[in-house]
Amino acid sequence: MDKNTLIELVTEYFKKIDVGDSSYLDLFHDEVTFFFPKFGDAVGKQALLEFGDKIGSSLNSIWHDIAHFNFIVSGKTVVVEGREGDVMRDGTHWPDNQISSGRFCSVFEFSDNLITRMHIYVDPDFSSQDSDRISILSR
Repeated sequence: MDKNTLIELVTEYFKKIDVGDSSYLDLFHDEVTFFFPKFGDAVGKQALLEFGDKIGSSLNSIWHDIAHFNFIVSGKTVVVEGREGDVMRDGTHWPDNQISSGRFCSVFEFSDNLITRMHIYVDPDFSSQDSDRISILSR
């Protein structure tokens, strides 16, 4: 697969997530390995569905600033750095751009045009509720 095809597949994933299109699962290998902070490591499409249910229970909606993504491609691996945000179930908008900036980084690996690994690196405290760590780390 060439670099542009890999970037197109990752972009398609984020577009589908943003509109709530469950066909995003078609982009994944059946035995995809997955990581998200506080969710941990998991394997398979069923794990992605479970994660989606869990994260969806706290989010009303989500957007990704796809137009400004930074892509790094090496072989069959794509790293994307970007920003995300929107509204929590309780109505809180995020990021707040004071403590939370909505930055994330995700790593995708591919085989036969399917995502075989997706690791998402993000602070899952989207709406800056973790006051203990905020009081220690904020400037």
